[in-house]
Amino acid sequence: MFSETVIRGVDFRPALFCAPLAGITHSAFRRLVAEFGGCGAFFTEMLSGHSLFGEDPRRSPYLRRSSGERRLIYQLMVSDTHRLEEIIGRLSEIGADGLDINLACHAPLIRMRAAGSRLFDNLPVLAAVLETTRRCWPGLLTVKVRLGRAAPDWEARFAERMRLFEAAGVDAVILHPRFFEDKFKRRARHELLAWAASLTRLPLIANGDIRGAETVRGKPAWFGHVAAVMVGRMAVARPWVFAAWERPVAVDYADVWRRLFEYTCEDFPPGRALGRIKLFTEYYARNFQFGHALQVAVQNACTLESARERADEFFRASPAILPEPSLDGV
Repeated sequence: MFSETVIRGVDFRPALFCAPLAGITHSAFRRLVAEFGGCGAFFTEMLSGHSLFGEDPRRSPYLRRSSGERRLIYQLMVSDTHRLEEIIGRLSEIGADGLDINLACHAPLIRMRAAGSRLFDNLPVLAAVLETTRRCWPGLLTVKVRLGRAAPDWEARFAERMRLFEAAGVDAVILHPRFFEDKFKRRARHELLAWAASLTRLPLIANGDIRGAETVRGKPAWFGHVAAVMVGRMAVARPWVFAAWERPVAVDYADVWRRLFEYTCEDFPPGRALGRIKLFTEYYARNFQFGHALQVAVQNACTLESARERADEFFRASPAILPEPSLDGV
């Protein structure tokens, strides 16, 4: 399933993508996932366009890539066209395999900056952003969206934006089929994927609550019209989810946590590294029957050394592993 897809002449094998997640899909995490294999494309976490000018692409954990990342697409937080041409030029110099415009994030800070879901709502500015991006960027261009607001006219508003994406030269649409207000409280409405695909000739990439091959297997009415699937939170809880798409993978759970710890310490200064490790552990702890103990132990650590010692103590007890982690609340 989803063994291959081609978008704007770019071949993705397999058609399984690792979703952008704030604070998580930095270089250390992507390196870990790439080592397991099976992921056809990685997305950076959402990047502030203007901050790119102060980043060294050889060192920045937001921009650098490992040798295992065959395809790396840079996701942008954009609010208008100010300096957008320069931002795109910078990413072109870095060697991005594609650009993605985030139109889905509903976090208050992002909305305050007129980006994410606010840009989705602002049709004239959105049109200008897409026109400028397409004019300046000759490569793969995607947009990541939700269904919009849960208003009576949401279907018409969503269809209007799909028409805009086509007219502006977008190459594919990544759809997380929830409303902005849903956050993660309601399930993703996978049954709407076929309807969304019927609105456009653009390839559709399905995102949201995809836990592995079992989510899409045997559901052609829902997933039979999409070109690829994107996994987010489950990839954090189980970074081997892509490698295990078709067959089981033997995993040393303690070793996976330690590798993420080491890679993060290599890429970030200590204070930032500790924050990223705590965030990863919040998801990873969901693999264990008493995973809350791991989460609390690492969360309360004041230093990297303490976080490592507390995690080692948890894993020495050979914690029971759950058949599938629950991601409710994260």
